[in-house]
Amino acid sequence: MVETPYDPPPDPPEILHADHELLFVNKPAGLLSVPGKGADLADCLIERLRGAFPEVLLVHRLDRDTSGVMVFALTPHAQRHLGLQFEKRQARKEYLALVAGAMEGGSGKVDLPLTVDWPNRPRQKVCHDTGRPALTDWKVLRRAGDHTRVRLMPRTGRSHQLRVHMLALGHPILGDPLYAEGAARDHPRLMLHAHKLRLRHPDGGKGISVAAPVPF
Repeated sequence: MVETPYDPPPDPPEILHADHELLFVNKPAGLLSVPGKGADLADCLIERLRGAFPEVLLVHRLDRDTSGVMVFALTPHAQRHLGLQFEKRQARKEYLALVAGAMEGGSGKVDLPLTVDWPNRPRQKVCHDTGRPALTDWKVLRRAGDHTRVRLMPRTGRSHQLRVHMLALGHPILGDPLYAEGAARDHPRLMLHAHKLRLRHPDGGKGISVAAPVPF
């Protein structure tokens, strides 16, 4: 399966917070976090940051079509410190999404293992035999006609986790070019935004929380 053509937005990155160890950025939808394969996929967030922050180091990624908060390290120490927080699931990520249909109930959990759908890469799929554990908490914020605004809190960090978990519930994220179909797919962008990221600062361990305004 082929994703939509790569046409990243030209705007410079929005810096949310910067200090001697950390750099929080609001990634726009449509921009890769890191370079893809091929010269046509070289433009990405980390490369755009290098002009002002030549020491910038990768910690985690967001899907190309997802917008919102990303944190980068500015020292090797910070990169190691943050990497352990993500590995041990100590960093708290909160997303907002618009999903198709009216979700029933107020909150819940999705506990479904995920693996790559090899014939249809880059799609992922639920697989109880070979999938890796994946857990997502969700909470309904507002129902509006044919869609629902939800808060999503992934407890694991699998590829396309939120997108596949919402699809598994029967409520694909609106505008998803890989998992939504029909009217649910007919939106100008993937309606998924990394709204807030909470973690411990590498210098002293104090908690820090950074949020990016929701664009939809």
